[in-house]
Amino acid sequence: MPKTSSIDKRLWEKAGKAIGTLSGRRENKVKDIFTRRYLISPEDLFVEDYLRSKPVAAFNPGALERDGELLIFPRLVFDYRQYSSSVGVISMNIKKVIEGEVEKPLKTRIILWPKEPWEFSRGCEDPRVCLFNNSIYMLYTAAGKIGRQAFAELNSSFEVKRRGYFCIGKEKFAPSCKDSAFVKFSNGKAVMLTRPDFRSIAICWSAKADLKDLTIDEQTLKPVISHEKWEYKVGWSTNVVNLSENKYLVGWHAVLKEDDSYRNGLAVVDDNAELLGISNYLLSPQGLNESYGDRTLVIFGDGLVKYGKYLIWIGGVSDYAIGIFITEIDEALENIRWIK
Repeated sequence: MPKTSSIDKRLWEKAGKAIGTLSGRRENKVKDIFTRRYLISPEDLFVEDYLRSKPVAAFNPGALERDGELLIFPRLVFDYRQYSSSVGVISMNIKKVIEGEVEKPLKTRIILWPKEPWEFSRGCEDPRVCLFNNSIYMLYTAAGKIGRQAFAELNSSFEVKRRGYFCIGKEKFAPSCKDSAFVKFSNGKAVMLTRPDFRSIAICWSAKADLKDLTIDEQTLKPVISHEKWEYKVGWSTNVVNLSENKYLVGWHAVLKEDDSYRNGLAVVDDNAELLGISNYLLSPQGLNESYGDRTLVIFGDGLVKYGKYLIWIGGVSDYAIGIFITEIDEALENIRWIK
């Protein structure tokens, strides 16, 4: 990768121009609609396949529903010297979860851990997962010298078939990039949501990517959501869930200047990742257990699941624990401000 890139300059300029036109769509208001809230601490886990059965932190989990199972993919940290992360998997009965029945300890397996130089030294962070054909597609942050947007394809038994990271254009430019989600797949291509940083401008983008060579077409990169004047930055928080034909729900987060807290909202996009609607903040830390941890005042992604009338947001809590936050889909949609 070149140390500097004309791509970086072009996209930095594109981001700067977009901020003015994309801001002003939200208000600095919080309405917590996720009224059912359950927490899973690191002590609630039992890691079956590693010498250390208890992580010191388990947070920022991806999630999906498969045949009545709620599969949770937590980021696991076992020591703070290097803060190196791996990704595990937990299986729970989704109906019991909705009713607040969480049987403990929760059996956990490690399925992805740092193996490549570009994943050293902080490892594999913040997975977003989805099902495609018979595979699990996982987007995660490879936290090497910079945070690269990594991709892993796993089979139904969670064995890794391939892994790599996305670059932009023929130059194979790989900026700091994270917080991505797939929207739609077609003929080896994907429409995706992503959050590259260009010279410290951190806003939400959409793009089209080739899944074979893991390249993003520079011409398709388009700013979608900007930070507001009271925020430092914004990013996508979750995978997408399908609402209806050509409508997808996705979580996003923002970091506030007033207290450095992470607050979360929802957006609706179409299958070209065009923004159709967006909410104000609908999920934020409450009370001691959600607000106090290794990084205080944080609820962060990464999993969104639709099951019957319910919307389940599986999030990291203050960089140490897992939160399960539940509302009804109708309640969520009532708080969307429609743009298109």
